Amino acid sequence: MAEISEKDISNQHSKSSRPLIEFAPLFLFFLTNYFAGIFWGTSVLIAATIISLGVIWHLDRRIPIIAAFGCVAVAFFGGLTLIFEDEFFIKIKPTVISGLFALVILAAQMLGKQPMKVLLGKQISLTTKGWKYLALVWVSMFIVTAIANEIAWRTLSTDAWVSFKAFGLTGISLFFAIISVPVMTKFSEKTD
Repeated sequence: MAEISEKDISNQHSKSSRPLIEFAPLFLFFLTNYFAGIFWGTSVLIAATIISLGVIWHLDRRIPIIAAFGCVAVAFFGGLTLIFEDEFFIKIKPTVISGLFALVILAAQMLGKQPMKVLLGKQISLTTKGWKYLALVWVSMFIVTAIANEIAWRTLSTDAWVSFKAFGLTGISLFFAIISVPVMTKFSEKTD
């Protein structure tokens, strides 16, 4: 029988708590906006995102590229929102970042690179075709997210947009994560 080390338990705890750690800043943004408004909500979002990144570093001793980029984006757009006292900046962040991610992944694919393998290659092993299909799923997700956010921030009240950001955009991500599972299953590289 294999022994379970303290490191294995720590890694398992890190993986199981990851969604909570990553979703906490968004949930706190939603709650703070509800009780204190968009500017306090934005301040809490920035602080909670930075703390969340620190917790991820503490647990894993590394910071995923997407999490680091997301933290910088929250600080940048949130900072502009607070400096100029204009909610426009925090509202366009999902559109700008999602559009940028879609363009970067598409451009890398066109140059013959496998950006998804760079991002996820340590967690999963796929065939070349699998990485291409997974990239297309992610590009689709980012495009849908950008379009949905554009429609939402232009047509909804600020409070309704915050709810959409916290729950609607999360729902879009979950939907595309579910769509990714068959791709990862079908094109998984078997390693024995």
